[in-house]
Amino acid sequence: MLTNVYVDGFNLFYGRLKGSPCKWLNLDALARRLLPDHEIHRIRYFTAKVVSWPDDPDKHNRQDLYLRALATIPHLNVHLGRFQVSRTRMRLAEPPLTGPATVEVIKVEEKGTDVNLGAYLMADALTHDCEFAVVISNDADLAEPIRMACHDYRVPVGLFTPGRLSSASWHLRQIPPAFFRQIKQQALVVCQFPEKLYDHEGVFRRPALWDPELWER
Repeated sequence: MLTNVYVDGFNLFYGRLKGSPCKWLNLDALARRLLPDHEIHRIRYFTAKVVSWPDDPDKHNRQDLYLRALATIPHLNVHLGRFQVSRTRMRLAEPPLTGPATVEVIKVEEKGTDVNLGAYLMADALTHDCEFAVVISNDADLAEPIRMACHDYRVPVGLFTPGRLSSASWHLRQIPPAFFRQIKQQALVVCQFPEKLYDHEGVFRRPALWDPELWER
């Protein structure tokens, strides 16, 4: 079946990739491994440009290299949301008996990923851009657009959850989707980009901190 894949980048990162040696992930290879009987028509990757901090000043450079790697996949589109950084006061988990019960923190919120993913899922279903859709996310906020694509526009939607099963997983399973599966670690391990890639700008390499050999030491 002609299939579109919708990837919630931050949900995938925090659900499966953070703290692992598999961040240099080839999403086309992953889609084909997860869906061997499907023809992958389009992959849509939803993320936002990260904010670097003094303790990790190269964070944005690593993301830029990864987005550059994804751009070597002809049928993949990147859709950017944004980060909102603000100062706010939040309550302490264990406030002292005397003194302030709140503390000022820097709050970083990613905005737009779930809205953008839901919007493109609906638009593609309306225009018959695919016969089958697959969402990689565990975000319960996507339950309604997935339900509408399945039931109102008759496009079956399968779900791959990147993380552990949770209350969000329960809400998504109530739709119900065409299937509901977890992404296994081995699939990530075997679906990495080569260490060195080429594009119209020349040669570029996997970020040094993402070298799997560093994780084996």
